[in-house]
Amino acid sequence: MVSIVRKARSGTTEMRFAGVQGESVTHGFTRGVRLGVDVGQVRVGVAKCDPDGILASPVATVARDQLAGADEVPADMAELARLAEEHEAVEVVVGLPVALNGREGVAAGHVRAYVQRLGVILAPRPVVLSDERMSTVVASRRLSERGVRGRRQRAVVDQAAAVEILQGWLDAQRRQT
Repeated sequence: MVSIVRKARSGTTEMRFAGVQGESVTHGFTRGVRLGVDVGQVRVGVAKCDPDGILASPVATVARDQLAGADEVPADMAELARLAEEHEAVEVVVGLPVALNGREGVAAGHVRAYVQRLGVILAPRPVVLSDERMSTVVASRRLSERGVRGRRQRAVVDQAAAVEILQGWLDAQRRQT
């Protein structure tokens, strides 16, 4: 995981790493709503948890804005900022696609770039990365088991993947405390 924290006085951005590929945890769990985010090429799935960090639930699917210029805030990130504000999120957890062998590929690089940009937009709210191995596969399987298939599944699989990412992160936080 990487926490991106913007320091108010200096305006600099600090990155703190935790939990991805053997990096150590640098901050503990504090009470508050968190948003979970599954970043895809076409859509972004969003989930949230209760203030006690017990259960993640789906919130929304947001279309990716690939047309925003470097000096513009992409519409999907603006919507994430709005949702973070609306739900009074204390932190945003973004899934990092890591291969089964633990290595990061091209998709992970795209997500890291997304998180860098999102971190600036959401500052001073921390944005952390969490290993999302198999989250979309698990989400798709669970939806299929519940009878959600085809077009209906595509519409909600990103939210379900965000739930898997956030719930996994919450469970890991509980194990560490």
